[in-house]
Amino acid sequence: MRLSDAARAVAANAYAPYSKFHVGAAIRTKAGTVYSGCNVENVAYPEGTCAEAGAIAAMAAAGEREITEVYVVATGPSPVPPCGGCRQKLAEFAAGDVKVTMATMEGDEMVMTVAELLPGAFTQAHMD
Repeated sequence: MRLSDAARAVAANAYAPYSKFHVGAAIRTKAGTVYSGCNVENVAYPEGTCAEAGAIAAMAAAGEREITEVYVVATGPSPVPPCGGCRQKLAEFAAGDVKVTMATMEGDEMVMTVAELLPGAFTQAHMD
């Protein structure tokens, strides 16, 4: 399954009645499984859930722990990077060299690695 297809399909299910900003994320794991998530807003901002967090939660619920590729699509005019919190969540489960593709619904793409998105990430090494 193409990550772009999975992300676009789930973005259509986003619950975004306030911002009208739909986001879909799809991640591939080491096992090759694809998990997806969409943003879910809440009238009590900031209690919503990001698309990336939803995909990661689905992955963790299935017992997987290693992300090998990420694709995020949004309804904005240019590719939108994950928020700071989602960058940290991605860094928890993905190596620094993992590719993150950010895209618009129209097909414009920008590719960065997890390390480029979150230089100086807080890691387990900081806890030792």
